[in-house]
Amino acid sequence: MEYREIGKTGMKVSNLSFGASSLGGVFHPIREEEGIQAVYAAIENGINLIDVSPYYGYLKAEIVLGKALKNINRGKYYLSTKVGRYGKDGIKIWDYSARRAKESVYESLERLHVDYIDLINVHDIEFADLEQICDETLPLLADLRNEGVVRHVGITNLNLRHFKYVIDHVPRGTVESVLSFCHYTLNDDSLADYFNYFESNQIGIINASPYAMGLLTQRGVPDWHPAPESLKRLAKKVIGFCEMKGVPIEQLAVSFSVSNPRISTTLFSTANPENVLKTIRYANTPLDMELLKEVQTMFEPGFRDTWVND
Repeated sequence: MEYREIGKTGMKVSNLSFGASSLGGVFHPIREEEGIQAVYAAIENGINLIDVSPYYGYLKAEIVLGKALKNINRGKYYLSTKVGRYGKDGIKIWDYSARRAKESVYESLERLHVDYIDLINVHDIEFADLEQICDETLPLLADLRNEGVVRHVGITNLNLRHFKYVIDHVPRGTVESVLSFCHYTLNDDSLADYFNYFESNQIGIINASPYAMGLLTQRGVPDWHPAPESLKRLAKKVIGFCEMKGVPIEQLAVSFSVSNPRISTTLFSTANPENVLKTIRYANTPLDMELLKEVQTMFEPGFRDTWVND
């Protein structure tokens, strides 16, 4: 496992990290004990960053993760969670107020059974009033950082241009990391356009969803996936091509996403310990540059096509 620093935070994290959204049953029902074993498998095999949110499973992911963390030495992992997105009784809730953000941080500490959070993120800022993020949410999180309740502050987002707006409108050093998803994958590398900007602001880059929310899997794209139909058809062809070449699309997807040293880490999510081990093997597999070139050529008609987050 390779370790890279997130910006200037001092956190040296594994280039592959564990996303705990699956522990909330976000994609399909889970067996809780199996999910806990997946966390153990990640930590025991060199992964040292775990990312979660109260939104995942409407608190369930944090609750299940907290049960696992009670049995893991706090020095073995960095913990990231979020504020801003919540849910209750099947209803999605957005609240980026300073009051709710502060409440959320302390509630997460309790659910996760920890005394501090290494990285607190404002979750999916594309749903927020960006002025509120700059003037209210981030200043509150910076205050909590000064108090030692959280160690570092970041923002997450699907729409890349929003990152720049927020970073440009808060004091330098307020935002220490960005978490982007679905923009450094086999079919979309648009995150790379922002590398120089983030680095010039000493901001670390976290990449998530190397499988593009299930688009790049042998299992096939899920029915709910928001990608345009043309991109789904291209992905299906690429999956078949990789299979013909004897390489699972998942292996190429992960080895590509973790290979760029300018990205601190790439998050994947599963509640299955066997899938954890498999994904670690993929991350440790050298990138097949010839196959990558062939696949990206196949994706050219829809390369960098994106979609609206929900």
